[in-house]
Amino acid sequence: MADPVIELSGVWKIFGTAEQAALADAKAGATKAEVLAKHNCVVGIAEASISVMPGEIFVIMGLSGSGKSTLVRHVNRLIEPTSGDIRVLGQDVRALSPAALRALRAERIGMVFQHMALMPHRSVQDNVAYPLELRGSPKGTRWQVSAEKLSLVGLQGYGDRLPRQLSGGMQQRVGLARALAADPEILLMDEPFSALDPLIRRQLQDQFMELSHKLGKTTLFITHDLDEAIRVGSRIAIMKDGRIVQTGTPEEIVTRPADDYVRTFVQNISKLGLITARTVMEPLISFPHFDVANASYAPTTANLDALIGLCSGSTLPVIIQDGGVPVGIVTKDRLLTAIREGR
Repeated sequence: MADPVIELSGVWKIFGTAEQAALADAKAGATKAEVLAKHNCVVGIAEASISVMPGEIFVIMGLSGSGKSTLVRHVNRLIEPTSGDIRVLGQDVRALSPAALRALRAERIGMVFQHMALMPHRSVQDNVAYPLELRGSPKGTRWQVSAEKLSLVGLQGYGDRLPRQLSGGMQQRVGLARALAADPEILLMDEPFSALDPLIRRQLQDQFMELSHKLGKTTLFITHDLDEAIRVGSRIAIMKDGRIVQTGTPEEIVTRPADDYVRTFVQNISKLGLITARTVMEPLISFPHFDVANASYAPTTANLDALIGLCSGSTLPVIIQDGGVPVGIVTKDRLLTAIREGR
């Protein structure tokens, strides 16, 4: 199994002048309010641990003030942790020299924010090429890479424009192209689409997921929107008051919430597109005399929507396959039970 690209273990962040004393009390069980009252310190992150695997879109989801953006800024040490271990691409980030840390940020990690802070006096092409300019790349190389990345995000022909001449969605795509220009292994994306209209937002989500799959980038994606988290995430970590309260796949989060807080978030989420055949199928051995000759087939990853479509035109159950090998069966009764119970 591949090693994690990003790994945070037991990370704490205390804001204030008495952070070590506050940390000791917080680790001993003091609440955020108690730590604030006693030490005038704020617990920003409390014992957070995540592992992000190669090529994964790992989403950190939480409301404002939950600590999600603070946590992400520990990955490239824009914020120093009070305690805990942080490893990125096999390196102990806390042990890096200033020069090595600058190289990590410039060459191996790209960042995309809600407000892209594009340089207004520079062309779109110049904005995208800026990371390569900082690296000292020749002008011809910068222009070539800039044109390639703009084409990748669907903005070919816009290189000579100024940022103010573009729509909000187009500016976000310029920001994504700029983050990709240095060809980083990791993308840190902090609420990149939250300021956009719903239709444009969905289009950019689709484009981002397509690019992520195509380029194989490992992404840490921050959002306050559970629908967005479920739509783009391979796995999701839900934060509350600086703590990670649950980590899992979208299906696990929606169908098996860890507590009432998560349950409140997911109660209105449709499960039809999330629950998979692997979850609801019964073993083939339970139906030893079933004739599979005229049955429909579906992969273990097929969701309830797909299974409904297969069952609606037939009285026969659906055979579930894993790598082309039959591994289970979904009857109409089992499908109806899954729809009714949400599992």
